[in-house]
Amino acid sequence: MRPEVIDKLELLEGYIAILRDLQQYSFEEIEKNYVIKGAVERYLQISLESMLDIGEIIISMEKIKRPQSYKEIFRTLGENGILPEAFARKIEPAAGFRNILVHMYAKVETNRLYENLQNGVEDMELFIEYIARFLATKQD
Repeated sequence: MRPEVIDKLELLEGYIAILRDLQQYSFEEIEKNYVIKGAVERYLQISLESMLDIGEIIISMEKIKRPQSYKEIFRTLGENGILPEAFARKIEPAAGFRNILVHMYAKVETNRLYENLQNGVEDMELFIEYIARFLATKQD
């Protein structure tokens, strides 16, 4: 197993803890306070990027055909039994949200940001759990 996967998983756990802390803020507080809003945006972004990086490393480790887009990373992990397929399909749109956060293709709407903060963090925790299970099978 590659240590960089473990390092990224540990970083992701730390980011999730910060996001869990940010969940205490109401929609209105996030909308009105640019420091809080900026923190939510940044920690969602680096969490999603960590998940995608972990996916890319595992795809490389397993010598699976490299995906053409970020969105395809989750799909590829599902198709190859690394993530449950239904879960992979569920989190696939997160790659698109990551692109919005990074490239500002559209002004990040507070309602979408709040929705991802309140409902996406649990999926990040599940992602860690599924990846840890997969890695455990590689140590045998």
